[in-house]
Amino acid sequence: MAKEIKLAAERREPGSSGDARRLRRAGWLPAVVNTVAGDGVPIRLARHEFEMMLRHHASENLIADLALDGGTALKVLLKDVQHHPVTGGLLHADFVEISMTEKLEVRVGVSLVGEPVGVREQGGVLEHLLRELEIECLATDLVEEIEVDVSGLSIGDSIVVSDLAVDPKLTILTGADVAVAAVGAPRVEEEEVKPEEAEAEEPEVIGEKKEEGEPEEEPEDKKERAEEREEKKGREEKKGKAES
Repeated sequence: MAKEIKLAAERREPGSSGDARRLRRAGWLPAVVNTVAGDGVPIRLARHEFEMMLRHHASENLIADLALDGGTALKVLLKDVQHHPVTGGLLHADFVEISMTEKLEVRVGVSLVGEPVGVREQGGVLEHLLRELEIECLATDLVEEIEVDVSGLSIGDSIVVSDLAVDPKLTILTGADVAVAAVGAPRVEEEEVKPEEAEAEEPEVIGEKKEEGEPEEEPEDKKERAEEREEKKGREEKKGKAES
């Protein structure tokens, strides 16, 4: 069951965003309580105390006894908390008054436990695909999170919502075929060969450049041509001596 806490709050007058900023600078957190009668009651809470309380809980699904101006406490569920997009600080909180005899529709976190055999022994990669589960239950049966054991998963295996073993008091509203977790094969990235690297790998050809389409000479042909050059050179030398 989600932990119950006690909160003290004060009513406040509805104001602008500027009023909300002034409240936060003064150490208050603006909030609203939606009652069973359908009324939205603006309130303010001690910001630091509320923030410390949230840090000690695995989720923000909290049931609280909220006392307004020191009066009779209302049983409320923390429905939503708004955070600053940059600093992460608290900006606003929404509560809804609940009945302990009527079922609620809420979202609870999904936590994966265990190391899959496909990761430990096969080098696979665990993928956490579903972070929250939508459920219906009584306030007294609300849980902070649902743990899913993934230790038996091998590469190619997966767990879907219909595989989850949850308390019978909880009704799962998320689709039965939605994947919760899977183990995939290890990702192998092919190394891209850059054009300049490919050119550098080509062997340099040393020698006389051949015209395109000209056949390569055989070793015997090269030898014969060399001998012909030597003979021609010898004849020219003899001719030169005879003339002198």
